[in-house]
Amino acid sequence: MRNVIELHEVTFRRNGKQILDGISFAVAEGQHWALLGPNGAGKTTILGMCGAETFPTEGTVRVLGEQMGKVELARLRRTIGHVNPRHPLSTPLTLREVVLTGVSGTIDLPMRWEPRPDDVDQVNALIDTLGLSRRADDRWPTLSQGERGRALIARALVCQPQLLLLDEPSTGLDLAAREQLLETVDTLVRAHPELASITVTHHLEELPTATTHVLLLAQGRIVAQGPIETTLTSEAVSEAFAHPVDVQSDRGRWTARAASRVSR
Repeated sequence: MRNVIELHEVTFRRNGKQILDGISFAVAEGQHWALLGPNGAGKTTILGMCGAETFPTEGTVRVLGEQMGKVELARLRRTIGHVNPRHPLSTPLTLREVVLTGVSGTIDLPMRWEPRPDDVDQVNALIDTLGLSRRADDRWPTLSQGERGRALIARALVCQPQLLLLDEPSTGLDLAAREQLLETVDTLVRAHPELASITVTHHLEELPTATTHVLLLAQGRIVAQGPIETTLTSEAVSEAFAHPVDVQSDRGRWTARAASRVSR
């Protein structure tokens, strides 16, 4: 089983401030990692490196077998699916058009660009798989946040990526929409056993049941990493968030609440 992501002793500084300090971990094919930690822990910076968007100040980053700094980035990025609920649009595209931008690798549809018929067929198939056919011709501003989230997953999958990155995919979703999106992720993972994924979130409740591993971060350093069942403990989460937390799991779903304090 080959690694699709490898970070070795990675440090990152911005404007003289150290964001990451000595980060090392690897994601193998078929593994599904969660990056957890408080605001400012460095989760988004790590995700940027995994998406071939951010270069380390020190250390080595390898994405899909290619070393950052020694590879054509545009080609590499086309093999990575990235789901960002804050997806920027300058024009009110339809849902189908947004998914089509996954083929062109752009935010908006390029001028005078025409997709191939098989690309259109694949886009329509993904839209149907994700239960969005009835909204395919509706404009982006009219869609619910949950519909947008599923559309962005379709956009990320249209180029058949080897790596799927989910950047706080449940942002702005109500309870029902969140559960529907998580069910979608779990269904896709089962259908594509070779796919690797990384999900960034603040909340344990937002982890798909397919999550196999976890990386806990605090202040740019690793608190704990490994298989989720043995790593996502009350002690590790309490250390990462600098607050006593009680962690529980039930059939692959996780919850966290403030640990009760007994006064003496």
